[in-house]
Amino acid sequence: MSGINNLKSDRVIRAFERAGWINKRIKGSHWYFMKEGNPNIVSIPIHKNKPIKKGLLLNELKKAGITVEEFLQLY
Repeated sequence: MSGINNLKSDRVIRAFERAGWINKRIKGSHWYFMKEGNPNIVSIPIHKNKPIKKGLLLNELKKAGITVEEFLQLY
């Protein structure tokens, strides 16, 4: 799981979009994604010069039903 440390938020967003997640809204510095067939909402923070923390990303991947290996291929 060491491959998911300090990932850039813009690339994380593109990876979720490649997995079929659609941006439904932006509120402040967070982008909210939804996917048909999945009741969960995935929230990704966008902060300049700050990477996505590992714990947050693991939580969002779990909600999305995406494994770390699948995510890294999309990233």
